[in-house]
Amino acid sequence: MSMTPTERPEAPKVEPTGPEPHLVKPYGDAMGDGAVQVSFSLPVPLSDESREAARRLAGKMGLTEPQVYHEADLGHGFSYFIVYGKCRHTVDIARIVVPRVAAAPMGFHEIDEFISHRLGRKVRVIGACTGSDAHTVGIDAIMNMKGFAGEYGLERYTNVETLNLGSQVPNDVLLAKALEFRADVVLVSQVVTQKDVHLTNLAELVDMVEAEGIRDRVLMICGGPRITHEVALELGLDAGFGPGTTPTRVASYFAQELERRWKAAGGAPVTR
Repeated sequence: MSMTPTERPEAPKVEPTGPEPHLVKPYGDAMGDGAVQVSFSLPVPLSDESREAARRLAGKMGLTEPQVYHEADLGHGFSYFIVYGKCRHTVDIARIVVPRVAAAPMGFHEIDEFISHRLGRKVRVIGACTGSDAHTVGIDAIMNMKGFAGEYGLERYTNVETLNLGSQVPNDVLLAKALEFRADVVLVSQVVTQKDVHLTNLAELVDMVEAEGIRDRVLMICGGPRITHEVALELGLDAGFGPGTTPTRVASYFAQELERRWKAAGGAPVTR
């Protein structure tokens, strides 16, 4: 192997330039001008008054020189606006620490070889879009053989057994299938997130897995547009991946994390 989990490369440091090298703010036409655009809907018909309301609301958001750039009548008493303005605030990027999934990046063949030689048996992975979520694009990108962004999905791996349950899978059904499949890894995709339904849905799943007494035996991973690793950890899962995640990122993580856990437990659990 060209890299072990303990040899995770450090992310390159970003060194912003300018009079305050670590203070950053948006820019549009000139560096540091703070130019931004915001868009929102208002529950009132389109009119001169609603247009002015949109401009004033942008001002209350903290934007200076707000201007309504685009407006549209959405019908049924609703209107839509795009407002330009200038952000007066900065952030110190040097003080930002973002939790990341700790795993050395590996390629398709490297992961398959790692599982074969380091884990000693095939890894069983079950995945689903749970709750009311009917969008399979995320789970399919990771699991389907065709994969995503030029990478093969988990179904293509010789040493990974997969079961993709698809969309709108109730948590209790996912749990039952995971037990039947003797899953090592549970992947959950959450695309539908209105009213933060993804948070309650994921928290419920974790509670159900813990109540079943198998939490220490399965690796729980979630992904989606509003998922971060920090959110996943707060909800009780093991890892979270955001938009644009490729199959090798997920597979690199669960292969290395399973090895760490199985070594600590004295070996891989028997699956049959």
